[in-house]
Amino acid sequence: MMIINLIGLVLIALVVWWFWLYKPTKAVDASVESTTVVVNNGIYEPSRIKVLEGKKTTLQFLRKDGSPCAATVLFPAFEISEELPLNANKTIELPSMLSGEYLFHCPMKMYTGTLIVEKE
Repeated sequence: MMIINLIGLVLIALVVWWFWLYKPTKAVDASVESTTVVVNNGIYEPSRIKVLEGKKTTLQFLRKDGSPCAATVLFPAFEISEELPLNANKTIELPSMLSGEYLFHCPMKMYTGTLIVEKE
């Protein structure tokens, strides 16, 4: 019985880490080239994207995950909600932004990403 409880606690810790504590450190610079965000296996890749302040940004989303939650991406700060077709590119135009961090995510916030807006 003790082993089952221990395994359960380890699994709970992994779930908490995966959905709430895990923060990828690598950020892709989208101001240099076109950036494609792949939606697959419960994550956005890349999930941290650097853009320049005051410039409009275009992101390509490629959804490979058939999960219903992956079908929509939300940018709450800009009131943008876009449907992502399965196995097809979807272009999303974002307005110019002030410096700071802006979240994007699926409706249930299981897939999450961050736009990092920096000054030139």
